[in-house]
Amino acid sequence: MKTKDFLEELKGQSADELSAKLVDAKKELFNLRFQNATNQLDNTSRIKEVRHNIARIQTVLTQINNQ
Repeated sequence: MKTKDFLEELKGQSADELSAKLVDAKKELFNLRFQNATNQLDNTSRIKEVRHNIARIQTVLTQINNQ
């Protein structure tokens, strides 16, 4: 998914939905790190992608809370 599409999707969601998405992304990041530590992860660039998505979600949440 392209970054702009992902951001538009995030901006259209409520704070509760974003919080749930943030929890899911953090769980995914934990699982990816665990797989990487046990040498089971094939696509290591996915870790960076998930980290960026977490930052994007947190940014949109902050924008919603400041309005």
